[in-house]
Amino acid sequence: MSQVESSPVLKASVHDVRYFSALLRGVNFANRATITITDKGLVVVVEESRTLLGTAYIFADVFDEFTYHAEVPEIAEGQPSQQAEAEEVVYNSAFEIPLNIFLECLNIFGTAGGSNKPGRFKAWKKPGDDSDGNESNGEGEVDHERGNKKTKSGRIDQFFGGSERQTGMRLTYIGPGYPLTLIIAEDATGPTTTCEIATFDAEPHLELPFDSEQMVLKIILKSSWLRDALSELDPSCDKLTFIGNPPDLPDTTGAQTARQRQRARMQAKPNLRIEATGTFGTTEMDYPNDRDVLESFECVKSVSFSYRFSHIARTMRALQSSVKTSLRIDNEGLLSLQFLMPSSTARGGGTSNFVEFRCLALEDDT
Repeated sequence: MSQVESSPVLKASVHDVRYFSALLRGVNFANRATITITDKGLVVVVEESRTLLGTAYIFADVFDEFTYHAEVPEIAEGQPSQQAEAEEVVYNSAFEIPLNIFLECLNIFGTAGGSNKPGRFKAWKKPGDDSDGNESNGEGEVDHERGNKKTKSGRIDQFFGGSERQTGMRLTYIGPGYPLTLIIAEDATGPTTTCEIATFDAEPHLELPFDSEQMVLKIILKSSWLRDALSELDPSCDKLTFIGNPPDLPDTTGAQTARQRQRARMQAKPNLRIEATGTFGTTEMDYPNDRDVLESFECVKSVSFSYRFSHIARTMRALQSSVKTSLRIDNEGLLSLQFLMPSSTARGGGTSNFVEFRCLALEDDT
């Protein structure tokens, strides 16, 4: 029986598309995106210049309804062993889609929230809350397969402003060769529109595996610290450099005087330095190894890797919507930035969605 005659590959619905749209906007820096459907949710991958890879992990509990029927290849008759093996294999469906059109459809009534201009993004904050959430225990790295880091950032509704109108969506994907069908409704009694977006066969995308065993720098910090630093940089900068230094060991012998300890602190290298270089000079921003600034800091030796500033700027949409940031660099300079998003529901035990960027270092630094 064909896929069309049985069940669609995917049926999903959500009463408020704002959170779903925000996750997609985090990787909306290239027109074509690859969407992979699994029983756990959606993985949206976008790449640029064979150097930058952006991935949004959108778990099934973002949706009010999420039903996935895997595409199982047809097995020739008379081959029961192959059929038994096929039943044991977990198949994922993938297709490419113009991401900007997808987002325009979600915002067809102007109620999906956000803006395509990063500078106009507002950080999602609770009323009266000046921080990005101090509830974290410092363990900010997210499991790629399970995404099981919990957050207590509250319901996402509290982070949106403006109109109280909500846009609901029902999404259907029948299978390969068929469009992605969206039914968008402003409310139960309001207008409804149907959008069909052409899908394309998924092409192999850039693979940038990160080896945690080769990691030389790992930092977890509030997103606001990194967001403020990057937003103050001149957009004309060409290069952004991350410099990490191991923390100085404290004097446990008591041999140093107070003046000597003060002089040592003044001469100590910063644990983290962000250096931006451009036509008009260089800007340096230093971060001390302070729990109020860096929730977690691991660096075994001094490291320095540079990246094209235009690539790092692509992360701003996701950064400005996130509450925690995990920054990791391996010994070859591969940069991994994971942005933890606020929780979409108040239900306990839910998964935390996140957006990850991986970027290759400039060749003269590797």
